[in-house]
Amino acid sequence: MAFDPRSLRLYVVTSTGLVPGRDHLDVALSAIGGGATAVQLRAPELDRAALLGVAEELSERCRDVSVLFVVNDRVDVASAVGAGAHVGQGDDPHAARTRLGPGLPLGISVATVEDALAAQAGGADYLGVTVWATPTKPEAEPRGIHGLRAVVDATSLPVVAIGGIDAGNAREVIEAGASGVAVVSAVGAAPDPVEATRVLADIVNGTRRGER
Repeated sequence: MAFDPRSLRLYVVTSTGLVPGRDHLDVALSAIGGGATAVQLRAPELDRAALLGVAEELSERCRDVSVLFVVNDRVDVASAVGAGAHVGQGDDPHAARTRLGPGLPLGISVATVEDALAAQAGGADYLGVTVWATPTKPEAEPRGIHGLRAVVDATSLPVVAIGGIDAGNAREVIEAGASGVAVVSAVGAAPDPVEATRVLADIVNGTRRGER
């Protein structure tokens, strides 16, 4: 199945530790139930065997409901379960593309226009840009709305905005040209993650006003 940029509209990244007892699978299934169009498994704390087990289950669940499934960093695991992969700007996009193969989507985090053009040349299918600072990924350099717009304007690839995004500002990044929003704590730390996902879906689709 060809990669559809519309699958990036609401992209939920899994987490653990935000709510006691809530694991990657819990977050992912809540996101799917609430209307997420993409789920990324980001689990650096898991060894390969454990990560592969979770990835296999989520790959099947997402495939059943036509939700894009992506594995963060571990291109080998992504390829093994037939999922997309997302890598950082410090990774070699050509190597990731080669290992993943031509049929699975590849996302690359970028910070500048130069990064974006290099990622596009390296075979990326979409880009990720950190807009605001976030405690869930403190090493990422926030680029702000202007930085997001610069990348959107410089490349033909769809761009996903991430970093400090919630129901109060999700629409702002869509209006700045992002193809979608990626969230971690806005769903993973929510009292009701299914409802939090529904609210975000309505906001990015323009059927609900942003909430403050």
